[in-house]
Amino acid sequence: MLPFVVVVVVSACKRRTIALLLLLARLRRRSGRRRCLHWVHPLNQHRCFHNLVAELRLDSQRHHRYFRMNAEQMNELLSFIEPKQRLAVALRYLASGDSLSLAFSYRLGHSAIGKEMMEKYLPRPTPDTWKEVAQTFWEKWNFPNCLGALDGKHVVIQAPPLSGSQYFNYKKTFSSVLLALVDADYKFRCIQVGDWEDKRWMVECMQDQTCTSLPGAAHLGDVPFAMVADAAFPLKPYLMKPYPRHNLTKKKRIFNYRLSRARMIVENAFGILASQWRILQRRINLHPENVDTLVMAACILHNFLLAPSENPRLLEEAEGGRQMAPVPNMGGNRASKEACAGESAFTEGNY
Repeated sequence: MLPFVVVVVVSACKRRTIALLLLLARLRRRSGRRRCLHWVHPLNQHRCFHNLVAELRLDSQRHHRYFRMNAEQMNELLSFIEPKQRLAVALRYLASGDSLSLAFSYRLGHSAIGKEMMEKYLPRPTPDTWKEVAQTFWEKWNFPNCLGALDGKHVVIQAPPLSGSQYFNYKKTFSSVLLALVDADYKFRCIQVGDWEDKRWMVECMQDQTCTSLPGAAHLGDVPFAMVADAAFPLKPYLMKPYPRHNLTKKKRIFNYRLSRARMIVENAFGILASQWRILQRRINLHPENVDTLVMAACILHNFLLAPSENPRLLEEAEGGRQMAPVPNMGGNRASKEACAGESAFTEGNY
């Protein structure tokens, strides 16, 4: 009986010893670990806005390079977005985790930046507005009765599913087209994004216009206001284009020169737009309707940020940047008698 008791006691001692050794080893492993001081590090609690943006606000140049606007302009832009709308976007983001489509789901391009900013920075032109634009073109670029410079550019997009050749262009890419009418100060006055074949908006812009005599050419009678464009556009009573480059008289060469000076405004405006918002320089992977919203918002922000004092700086930035692809031929080469008469009046004017 005694040997059996001794064996049991020895076995119990071994088990206790092994248990103590295991416990000691576990304690040593735990003591070697770095103690966690924070569930979330303070640096990660505030993230980009509280750190980076706060620092950028201390340096106006860096703030402008990062956001394409200064702190005062950013505060003004923020005032257009209602607090309840910001809360709705935040809650939706927490619920879905989808950040890409939030701006479009909540129509931030049209409602937040939209109605109020449209009325202020891209309003529907009135007859008085057109007269101011024409007067500014005459004073700055020596072209009379000019309502603006017209041109179009391609915004490259990802090929939409089941779209066939609808958005396929001559550059062998898929794109949405931005047509824009620009005033003498590089600001957009009328824009259309999407279906470039629908030119009704140009006619609507001209419906309420009256005729007037050209400066220094009253003997020619009343001449309508008109837009200026390059050779890709058709000659219309409301749209002037340059003469073909052969057999030009002196007056026609002068007309082409003045029209070219006035038309370069729209090229510069597109250069500024693409330089400021570089998403327009690459392929946009969004639905075409969302691309239209994005481009519309970029044009409104262009007008919002374009102060006269900043024109030289913005032009310098735009000169070396990538340009958007131009549109191809926008119409036929046959012009009406009325359109030819209007072009002749502009050409013969002694201004």
